[in-house]
Amino acid sequence: MKNRLKKHLPNAITCANLFSGCIGIVLAFKGELIAASYAIFLSAIFDFFDGLASRVLKSFSGIGKDLDSLADMVSFGVLPAVIMYQLLLEARQIDNISQYLNFIAFLIPVFSALRLAKFNVDTRQAENFIGLPTPANAILIASFPLILDHHNKYFTAPLQNPWVLSVLCVVMCTLLVIEVPMMSLKFKNRDFNQNISRYLLLLFSAILILFFKFAAVPAVILFYITLSLIQFKFLSASMMNTAQKDS
Repeated sequence: MKNRLKKHLPNAITCANLFSGCIGIVLAFKGELIAASYAIFLSAIFDFFDGLASRVLKSFSGIGKDLDSLADMVSFGVLPAVIMYQLLLEARQIDNISQYLNFIAFLIPVFSALRLAKFNVDTRQAENFIGLPTPANAILIASFPLILDHHNKYFTAPLQNPWVLSVLCVVMCTLLVIEVPMMSLKFKNRDFNQNISRYLLLLFSAILILFFKFAAVPAVILFYITLSLIQFKFLSASMMNTAQKDS
C-alpha cells in the first residue's frame, strides 16, 4: 500500500494540475478572467509539488513525465491562450482586422506544445531549461487580467491595445522556443554559492510583489530572463577559461 502511494502520489498531483487547468478554460470562456488567472496560479503550485514529490519519493517514470507535459499543455498552453483571446476581444476592435488578429492568441498553445515536446527529448534540459518554461509564460499572461482589475494606470492602456497584445503574443511564443538557456528554480542542495541566482530571484520577486502586487509579475519574469542570461554567460566564460588552461 505504501509503495503504491509512493508511486502514484506525484501523478495524482499532476492530475490536479490538469483538472485546475480545465476548470480555468471554462471560466475563461465565460469571461471570468480573474478566476481563470487564479486557476493558472493553482496549476503552477500543483506543477511545483508534483516535481517535488517525485524527487522526495524518488518516484520517476516515463508515464509521469509525459503526463506532466500533457497537463502543462492544458494549464500553461491552452488556458493562457484563451485568456489572451478574451483580452483581445475586450480590447479596442479594429475594423476588418480584429476578427482575424484576435486568433493570434492561439499561437501560444502551438509554441507551448513545441516547447514541451523539445523538453521531453532534449537531454540538455536535465539541469536547466532551453527557452522560457511554459509555467512562467502562463503566469505572465495570468497577471494581465489581475493588473487590469487593479486599474494600474501604467499597464491598463497597453493591455487594452490589440497591437500591443499581438506583439506580446509573438514575443512570448518566441521566448518559448528560443535557444537560450534559462535557469531552473529547483534547489538540489543548500549551498548558497550554487544557488545564489535562485535566492536573488526569490528575494527580488518577494520585494516587488510586496510593493506592486500583480503588476510586479512582468518585471519578475523579465528579471528571471536577465538573471538567466547573466548566469550562463559567466558560466560559459568560466568553462572557456578552464578549457584554455587545460590546453
